[in-house]
Amino acid sequence: MQGMDYEALFAATPSPYLVLGRDLVIVEVNQAYLEATGRSRQDLLGQRIFDAFPNNPDNSEADGVENLSASLGRVLASQEPDTMALQRYDIPVTGHPGRFEERWWSPINTPIIGQDGRVTWIIHRVEDVTAFVQAHATWNAPGKHLTERDALEAELYGRARELQRLNEELRNAHTRERQVAVTLQEAMLQSPDLARHEDIAVRYLPAAGSLNVCGDWYDVVDLADGRFAVAVGDVVGHGLEAAAVMGMLRSALSAAIRALERPAQALEVLGLYARSLEGALNTTVVKAMVDPRSHLIIYSNAGHPPPVLVHPDGTFMLLDDAVDPPLGARPQHVPRPQAGQPYNPGDTLVLYTDGLIERRDEDIDAGLARLSEALGRHRFLSPERLADALLADLGLVRGAHDDIALVVVRL
Repeated sequence: MQGMDYEALFAATPSPYLVLGRDLVIVEVNQAYLEATGRSRQDLLGQRIFDAFPNNPDNSEADGVENLSASLGRVLASQEPDTMALQRYDIPVTGHPGRFEERWWSPINTPIIGQDGRVTWIIHRVEDVTAFVQAHATWNAPGKHLTERDALEAELYGRARELQRLNEELRNAHTRERQVAVTLQEAMLQSPDLARHEDIAVRYLPAAGSLNVCGDWYDVVDLADGRFAVAVGDVVGHGLEAAAVMGMLRSALSAAIRALERPAQALEVLGLYARSLEGALNTTVVKAMVDPRSHLIIYSNAGHPPPVLVHPDGTFMLLDDAVDPPLGARPQHVPRPQAGQPYNPGDTLVLYTDGLIERRDEDIDAGLARLSEALGRHRFLSPERLADALLADLGLVRGAHDDIALVVVRL
């Protein structure tokens, strides 16, 4: 709506709000928050939140700083809102150094995503429920007669606390499974042939703060006569099941290219295998064989984003002449297409999974354009430095909503 004063709206919002930077420094605060904490804007602006509100040193069980820090960390990593459990977080009494008063809060932390795809600000919203919690403490007092409303409130409060406990247990289980899945993924991504290629850089980034990891892979395989093959793939699914399927498909494709040496035939074999493997259907993968003698890239693509070939003058081309549906997408076996692309020494070949380019509510062409522009800017860097520069330019150093596999080959 034109003419709306959003600054005035924020200031007048009845719920208490803070706005934090990525460094957790308070950059804005509304009137409701000032009233709830007994502070002034001068007291808070420019302060790190944990300097303004430290733990109560007289409470040996105080964990407000620890819990809030963990929640804000999850927001920065996952780029998703985080609702905290009902939290005791005592605050210093204004004008009385060293004194704290008991406070109970119901907090929600919400990210604001910038144009670079990273969290720029965090909105910290709280509701002061101290009076309710302190009233609850008297519900079980001897001789206390509960009204029907008191009983209903006590039941709702008890169920809310139980849900918060279960949510914390679920979050811990989620974290443990994610750690196991990432460890398994990293173990299975070992590629002995890669050590013989100084001009190839690989990266794998698990999805930030999510179980949506372990479906992506990369591989480098040496063939006869100085040729070598590179691949990236993406299994539908997440967690340990996707990691297991990924490992089997990656091994099968590695064996197939060694035996057949033609990318299209290797993907045909992989497609037949995928049809017998639960969880493997609709996997996308692109396989490229590089022949340094003829300066030719031979490739085949099963539903995957196209590789990019970048020239030293900054021009580029998408290798999209041999694109076919993902593995197992057809009910019957059909030969897969294959294409060849000449290259010149000094060109750079980049293979990647969709987590590198896809963004929410954005056409994939925009992601491809962003990738190509970044490749053009950094085309003279070594493969290792180029891989890091791409992730930095695309705002993915700390991961994204999906995992990412990346292969950079200096030809």
